[in-house]
Amino acid sequence: MATDANNVGQILKDKGDLESALRYTRRALAIDEKVYGPDHPEVATDANNIGLILQDQGDLEGALRYTERALAIDEKVYGPDDPNVAIYANNVGQILQAKGDLEGALRSTQRAVSIAEKVFAPNHPIRRRFTRNLKVIQAKAASA
Repeated sequence: MATDANNVGQILKDKGDLESALRYTRRALAIDEKVYGPDHPEVATDANNIGLILQDQGDLEGALRYTERALAIDEKVYGPDDPNVAIYANNVGQILQAKGDLEGALRSTQRAVSIAEKVFAPNHPIRRRFTRNLKVIQAKAASA
């Protein structure tokens, strides 16, 4: 049920219905927390997805809270060099950049790039995206 709710939430997000997407994804989170407990990778996925929706809605504080939760869960479960940790660290960096915290964004995105360099091939699209994100943040920081 949680997987279905999460999938519906992602479809609704893609369609631009952020309120409904948030409702379904929060439902998925509630189910997964009840079934798996608060520190399970499924909970991390739900939390990250809620963070992405909140970011799209402009709620950067809420987005940061949920995305940092996802990062902490997967770091605890998989260790510091897991691909999901890299993805969530990059997402945190993007939120911090949107908030204007370029120093925090640099730290988080550099971490994502560092992990990506260990786990993804040089031409992997995720690794290239993180590297592009880091360059954008570095350029903004240099001009600030």
